[in-house]
Amino acid sequence: MNLDEILKGTENTTVEFKEKINESIFKTISAFANKEGGIIYIGISDKKEIKGFEYTNSLLGDLTNKIVNLLGIHPQIDCIKVDKKDVLQIKIKKSTLPISYKGKYYTRVGNTTREMQGEGLRTFFIKGTNWDGLTEEYSLDEINTETVRKFIRMAVKSGRLRSEDENEDIKTIFKKLKLIINGKLTNAAIILFGNDPQKYFINALVRVGRFKDETTIIGDRRIEGNLFKQIEEAEEAIKNFINVRYEITGEQLTRKNIWDYPLEAIREGLLNAVIHRDYFRYNVQTQIKIFNDWIWFFNIGGLPEGITLEQLKTTHPSVARNPLIVHIFYLAGLIEEYGSGIGRIINSLNKVNLPEPEFKEEFSGFSLYMRKDYYTEERLKEMGLNERQTKAVIYIKEKGKITNKEYQELNNIKKRQTSEDFAVLEDKGILEKIGTTGKGTYYILKGH
Repeated sequence: MNLDEILKGTENTTVEFKEKINESIFKTISAFANKEGGIIYIGISDKKEIKGFEYTNSLLGDLTNKIVNLLGIHPQIDCIKVDKKDVLQIKIKKSTLPISYKGKYYTRVGNTTREMQGEGLRTFFIKGTNWDGLTEEYSLDEINTETVRKFIRMAVKSGRLRSEDENEDIKTIFKKLKLIINGKLTNAAIILFGNDPQKYFINALVRVGRFKDETTIIGDRRIEGNLFKQIEEAEEAIKNFINVRYEITGEQLTRKNIWDYPLEAIREGLLNAVIHRDYFRYNVQTQIKIFNDWIWFFNIGGLPEGITLEQLKTTHPSVARNPLIVHIFYLAGLIEEYGSGIGRIINSLNKVNLPEPEFKEEFSGFSLYMRKDYYTEERLKEMGLNERQTKAVIYIKEKGKITNKEYQELNNIKKRQTSEDFAVLEDKGILEKIGTTGKGTYYILKGH
């Protein structure tokens, strides 16, 4: 993008205009270096008026030295002509290291330069650092041998470890799996296989609660131990808090368990929450809340950079926040390493005609919502539907679709009122019209 194009636009995350040199320039240089790089134009006002800049070689030399001494970087500084006036152009590259100015760190938010503080600053410093790969002075005596041996059996059965690995000692296995680095056990080794990981990571646990409503708790499980233990016991806790019915099928009178939610979806949701949580955030537990009509899975830490909520439901790369943990669960045959877990949740819910799950980035983390029935009468009332519209949604849930004529007969109303009601249901995103005109036209629940 050339300067003419820049002047037609506005200041943004990579462009800043300044009339003269002042302290704010050095803060902006820090911000650009800590973000994606950028360009500062000195001699142009915020309103993009070309004021010009009087410079000397001595002044440019002093400015360069000041930037180097105060920020430790070497920008490219040029004098360019704009409307026959001199303008100073300072180009800053993205830095591989954090850049501070007078002990403070800055970033760009839109077209503003802001100081990073608190959680934002902490996140900035650990960016690119994998928690599970960090090492400490842990002891092999803290490792649960039976959990390791169980994992190896699972990995051999899945075909992802060799059978001869079953005979290796734990230290050798851990070195092969990068769970020991430079002779030291990693955080991954302790959280995956430790006897008592909460000795070091007090909130690295799963909390499973059964709620009657938003404030009334009728069941609570606090599940500690290593991640294999947490996954196993959390799944059992969830099963104890949801309903199951039985169907007798076939000549053999085989009993089939029908759970409120498919166990595959529950297991994937649980694995996703435990594996992808941000373990740097030591003050937050992984939480699963079970209500009468829905389940909420929450893990601290949002989506990895470069992945959006919209992309989750499509083919997307697997970006692991905790690559060692992910790899161990992959070897055990519990997950795939291709970002396919979300797809399996969606498919398993679709197979039993449950609503698609909802995904949200909220509370500095990631949420997964599974619902028995998205369009309950209570929810439809909250959405502002009248009695006729509510009856129609319930009808479609039972029959799969509804026509204009069926709606009129169901509610004993005329065609005009029916059309108005359908328009409301479409505007609210509840119904989808199939067909354009004529007898072949009908309505279904959107997304079903």
